[in-house]
Amino acid sequence: MKVTSDSSVTDIIKLVQLTDTHLFAAEDGSLLSVNTNDSFSAVVEGIHQQGFDFEFLLATGDISQDHSEVSYQRFAQGIERLEKPCFWLPGNHDYKPSMGSVLPSPQIVQTESTLLGEHWQLILLDSQVEGVPHGRLSQQQLDLLDTQLRLHPERHSLVLLHHHPILVGSAWLDQHTLKDAEQFWQIVEKHDNVRAILCGHVHQDMQVVRSGATVMATPSTCVQFKPNSDDFALDACSPGWRELTLYADGRFETQVQRLADGLYLPNFDSSGY
Repeated sequence: MKVTSDSSVTDIIKLVQLTDTHLFAAEDGSLLSVNTNDSFSAVVEGIHQQGFDFEFLLATGDISQDHSEVSYQRFAQGIERLEKPCFWLPGNHDYKPSMGSVLPSPQIVQTESTLLGEHWQLILLDSQVEGVPHGRLSQQQLDLLDTQLRLHPERHSLVLLHHHPILVGSAWLDQHTLKDAEQFWQIVEKHDNVRAILCGHVHQDMQVVRSGATVMATPSTCVQFKPNSDDFALDACSPGWRELTLYADGRFETQVQRLADGLYLPNFDSSGY
């Protein structure tokens, strides 16, 4: 699949990543005392107000908290005002049959890979293991990654998955990482065209370089997890999103944006969820 881009002759691609929306069927559905529909709507409004002239949305999993079809409909309806195509993939909290209930959609694109402009490709991996919080990549998913990197060696690659493929330094979160991540890295290291890897799951901003690729995690649109905490702990940072600008030579620029300080604070006495 190739996506038509409105980019100029320099072929600059601009993207926005949303992740871990944890939406419910009920309008008042809350996660750790944060109304996730309200915080999601505020982030969408923040993206709209920011004026970043992006072309595609990326949604990296945990779209729903309650598995309901209505929660996915809320997501689809919520991004309508942004008027951009959205690539999405499942997280550990998602239920694929309910995700599929909103398809076909004029805005949501379900695909395993796509070519962006003339110089980049996007590869979307499904790391969900049904019923557990950690992730794995099946042999089919590993083969998909290997095949796409081999088919387009001349293209810079941006890889998306829900689970973090490196440790983040929080023991409770690193129990739920991408298991057998070394198989993933063996494929990345076999090729030389992976420039960036985007994930969700950890509800925090992270940016680490490994094997020539920059691994990035992005704040949730609702609750934030405190970095470098071995036990479950929540952060006072506001919900956010990530902006990316991809250049023809493989460089990229990225910035995390957040809502104003003090918005959508969770219940800090919570011991888990």
